[in-house]
Amino acid sequence: MKEYKNLLMGAAIILLVTITLSACSNSNPEENDVSVEAEVDEASVELASEQEININLSQEPPSLNPGIATDTTSGSVLIQIFEGLTRVGPDGEIQEAMASDIDISEDGTVYTFTIRDDAKWSNGDPVTAEDFEFAWKWALNPDNADANYAHLLYSIKNGEQAKAGEVPPGEIGIEVLDEKVLEVTLERPTQYFLDLTAYHTLYPVNKNVVENKDKWFLDAGDQYTTNGPFKLSKWEHDNEIVLIKNEEYWDSENVNLDKITFVMVNDESTELNMFNSGELDWAGHPTGKIPLSSIDSLKEEEVLVTEPKEAVYYYAMNVEEEPIDNKNIRKALSLAIDREGIVNNITKTGELPAMAFVAPPIWSENKKGYFEDNDVEKAKEYLELGMKEKGYNTIEDMPPITLSYNTSEEHAQIAQAIQDMWKENLDLDVELDNNDWQVYLDKLGSGDYQVGRFGWVGLISDPVNFLEIFQEKGGANRTNWVNQEYTDLIRQSRDQVDPDKRKDTLKSAEQILMDEMPVAPIYFYSNIYAHQDYLHDAYVSSLGTIQFKWAYVTEK
Repeated sequence: MKEYKNLLMGAAIILLVTITLSACSNSNPEENDVSVEAEVDEASVELASEQEININLSQEPPSLNPGIATDTTSGSVLIQIFEGLTRVGPDGEIQEAMASDIDISEDGTVYTFTIRDDAKWSNGDPVTAEDFEFAWKWALNPDNADANYAHLLYSIKNGEQAKAGEVPPGEIGIEVLDEKVLEVTLERPTQYFLDLTAYHTLYPVNKNVVENKDKWFLDAGDQYTTNGPFKLSKWEHDNEIVLIKNEEYWDSENVNLDKITFVMVNDESTELNMFNSGELDWAGHPTGKIPLSSIDSLKEEEVLVTEPKEAVYYYAMNVEEEPIDNKNIRKALSLAIDREGIVNNITKTGELPAMAFVAPPIWSENKKGYFEDNDVEKAKEYLELGMKEKGYNTIEDMPPITLSYNTSEEHAQIAQAIQDMWKENLDLDVELDNNDWQVYLDKLGSGDYQVGRFGWVGLISDPVNFLEIFQEKGGANRTNWVNQEYTDLIRQSRDQVDPDKRKDTLKSAEQILMDEMPVAPIYFYSNIYAHQDYLHDAYVSSLGTIQFKWAYVTEK
């Protein structure tokens, strides 16, 4: 990546890339001391004879097709078995992965990736530029409606138009120059493009194996070939996934683990009990969850790790439902929440109260945000104004408000606390509505709710990934809120090379979001987990991904 590094020194657009990548550095100083390329020194470390670990995945991954997956459960498996042109290293920086060299044009719009000569699929096939072209154009094919994150490829020339069926695949800015060289032309300089090439939507698939095979990704077997540190050995649906070391992987000499077993236990207390008994080597994020009731004891035992995460916990407000269709009533509800009380007394693991939407690891000033926490007097003023605008003479004239959430000890406690806050601070009677996860998603997707719990985990370390959610209806925007000025600002930001101007534009968009309040941010997440002391170098990023490429086990 010599040319890439030289460009960083002179070109403004590449300086933007540097800013983006540095924002996602690992917050754990002890983890940062490990060199990306260094092998385990077996002379100084007593490796266990069996390099095997057991991890709880909590539930069945919805899809192990990298072009379809949109969830963290699937992503936690995919990142072990596939590899993109780049990957996030242990220090949080983007590094070459399938690409041995990356050249970027002076105007920042043409990326030329040279794929490693020794890059192979798990069946021994060479990884080619055509494999990337095939996977990316599959996602941009308008017939593939289940490629829900195809928008991550819209920075590529004619990518969005191809997905809309307006141009043929041959006009997409993806060109195979030869077997190992891929040229990508962007619509405009995109400062975070190398972040995108590390995300699973942009992973390759083995074209020779999967072409014209619609069900290749449903089970382990000969059709499921991968190019990452591990490969899929067993998939017993709703019960267990087993990964084994991929000997064909280009960097296999630096992969120490021979086997990873993912179990699927959808009960937090059971997961922790299995960890305490030694049946699991990891408990908590990002693959599982630690019960709230055990947080204090784990803190006392000094086994709990908490780190800032690029993610926000928020309440979505359906702006098509009365009385939530009034922005001042929405603002009243938001300002009447005591976020500090929630993170201190309920979650208790280093979460930050959220008075903004973009997470502080990206924008540090968002620790303060756009409004005061628990501003009850201001909330009352907004409620009174909203009631006048809606023609409600008394609280009793207002339609009842229902607060929905999916089944979880944490979600229930937070919902109950906010229910009490809205009663005490605004004299509002609020009904709670609890549903299992799939029922809950269906309700939010169909608009059958008023206020609902939600969360967003950054896919890449860039503010636009948080804010673009609300540029149009649908997708992750369950609020039905749209604002043309907001949408225009998001689009303008994509054309801006100057980092200060781009930030100002996105800040203006976030200000509109916080003024219209289709969402009430509650807190910024932390990564919360514990691992056995014999498991080393399993890296959790601020984006909430976990990589076992460099992990190893010492004698217990």
